[in-house]
Amino acid sequence: MVRLIVTLLVAVFVHQLISDVKSLFAEEYSNADTLARPNILFVYTDDQAPWGFASSGYKQAYTPNMDRLARDGAMFTNSFVPTPVCSPARASFLTSRYASEYGILDFIPHPQHKLYDSNDGIGLDPDSVTFAEVLQKSGYATGLVGKFHLGDWTQTDNKIYHPTNHGYDYFMGLTGGGTTPVDPPLEKNGSVRQFEGLTTDILTEDALKFIRDHQEKPFLLSLHYRAPHSKWLPVAEEDWAPYVNLDPDIPNPDYPGLQTELVKKKTREYLASISGVDRNLGRVLALLEELKIADSTVVIFTSDHGYNMGHNGITHKGNGSWIVDPDPPATKYVRAGHRPNMYDNSLKVPTIVRWPGKVKPGIVIDETITSLDWYPTLVEIAGAILPANHLVRGRSLIPLLVGDTPADWDQDYYGEYSQIHYSQAYMRCYRTPEWKLIRDFLDSGRNELYHLSLDPEEANNLINDKRPEVQSVIAELSQKIDARMIEVGDDLLKESVSTSK
Repeated sequence: MVRLIVTLLVAVFVHQLISDVKSLFAEEYSNADTLARPNILFVYTDDQAPWGFASSGYKQAYTPNMDRLARDGAMFTNSFVPTPVCSPARASFLTSRYASEYGILDFIPHPQHKLYDSNDGIGLDPDSVTFAEVLQKSGYATGLVGKFHLGDWTQTDNKIYHPTNHGYDYFMGLTGGGTTPVDPPLEKNGSVRQFEGLTTDILTEDALKFIRDHQEKPFLLSLHYRAPHSKWLPVAEEDWAPYVNLDPDIPNPDYPGLQTELVKKKTREYLASISGVDRNLGRVLALLEELKIADSTVVIFTSDHGYNMGHNGITHKGNGSWIVDPDPPATKYVRAGHRPNMYDNSLKVPTIVRWPGKVKPGIVIDETITSLDWYPTLVEIAGAILPANHLVRGRSLIPLLVGDTPADWDQDYYGEYSQIHYSQAYMRCYRTPEWKLIRDFLDSGRNELYHLSLDPEEANNLINDKRPEVQSVIAELSQKIDARMIEVGDDLLKESVSTSK
């Protein structure tokens, strides 16, 4: 009997010892796993041109923090978005799918916009799987501070388009596509109220609090500024100071009819808005250092799409406007003063990645990438697994970031933009490092071909050039556009084929 009791006690002791050891190793594994899974800070501006920071080569931009980030990390010089307008660009960014696959063709009007129609019911499909959802399910604390612009939820009790239904535990920010640069109405804690101060500063304050509150656990913070979306002023005095007496360089001063002084005025205001973002970026980077989590945080800086400022005689983005006098006349589908476009300055965005210990400081990456690529990249950084029930069209950027670029990296780009507001243009684009073809399926008279290697400014449209070698390029790129449209199930191609019969 005594022997039996002793045996039982020994068994209990051994079982407890094994349990304690397992717990110890489990805790160590958990800690190691946490350390191996970095925080992710994704800073996403609105309307920031690829030339809109000093490290891009435009030295009149005062952006010391963006430039510092570029020195500390990797800068991409050929970073594109699939669509050069807000809502569809953001849908692609979050899902790694073309926005046409979700029926988001143009910007989604917010409730105060004159184009808003509560019956439209347009927003990001709640059945989509965003990268935020993947990271959330893998254990990340997820927050979105700033602009979402993928469906309205303020006019109804149905919150299917709310960011918290797309993978974000926390949301504070813009309920629609735009707001004022000062004293904005913003949603916080589920209700919309008026805030006082500069919008960029207010969003930053909330982002800083999110970081402080979640510093002990891997987090994904999407910080989506509304700047430098117009209107640009007011800004803080220190953000305006570099431009008070600036005579800004403009890209096409001799463009016929260009309103040069207006371009310069807009450039000063636009740059000041960017400097406001830069100052606040510095505040966020400083907090990471103060909390001693800078080395365990991946910082990504980019924008939803680019911007033109007098380039080719226009301003704005894909739904551009002429800034010449007089305006070119209207056509059947395009109003006077409008210039739907897929210029590189609309499609390209600034892109910087700082990843301490992984990305060599100061490297410049010239390979072609798109915002479709962020989804698989972020999932891989987080050590998560791509969802089996969601097709991802992008490719991970980690090989480029760590200096292991595949020899067969595809340098081609395909983009889309169906402008349905104000003017109409159903454009599809295929770009190689040498050539770029843009087809408007609504009006073939608006088709464009640029020889980029000889004409990077896209100043000479060769679409009517009858040389056989040029016509061969048009035929080849047209086939590539058709093939890509078939791949993504683009209804526009089906409609155009049906119409032509």
